[in-house]
Amino acid sequence: MHVRDAEATRRRLLAAATADFAAHGIAGARVDRIASAAGVNKAQIYAYFGDKLGLFHAVYRMHADAVVDATPFTPDDLPGYAAGLYDAAVARPELFRLVTWARLEGVGADGLAAGGGAGAWKVQAIAEAQRTGAVTADLDPADVLALVTAMALAWSAAGWSVVAGPGDPDRDHERRRHALRTAVSGALGA
Repeated sequence: MHVRDAEATRRRLLAAATADFAAHGIAGARVDRIASAAGVNKAQIYAYFGDKLGLFHAVYRMHADAVVDATPFTPDDLPGYAAGLYDAAVARPELFRLVTWARLEGVGADGLAAGGGAGAWKVQAIAEAQRTGAVTADLDPADVLALVTAMALAWSAAGWSVVAGPGDPDRDHERRRHALRTAVSGALGA
């Protein structure tokens, strides 16, 4: 029972922190506000996460892991991967607000982008797909992943266009997915 209470407390803290970090950024988030929203005292935040930055990283990782788990990656289907990332961005807009805040505030958040960390194996898989001719070999594999990710997130809080939301008409989501599949396929030979 004690373990279940601890896990419930952790979930409440992560939910309250998600809302506060997404709305106010890392610097603007307040530990006392998060603790109050979660129905705990501030000391529990420090006990669970060490400090506010540790809490931010836990929140970010929770959402990033959920997106990665919900978005299968196969280099032979980069158009499908882009459409899956689009759906993940619609389902979890808070993650993309968190990434934006982290970048604005200079806090590292290895995420969906190309390069090191979680994306390294994807870059290697793209390089192999380039060797087999499934993906254009004219671009660096890290750039391919970055372009696919950027295209997929064009309608997210991280993009420059209209932000897609879960309440948008299905025809709008389908139109955007079609645009992504067509653009990724045409641009990257995927």
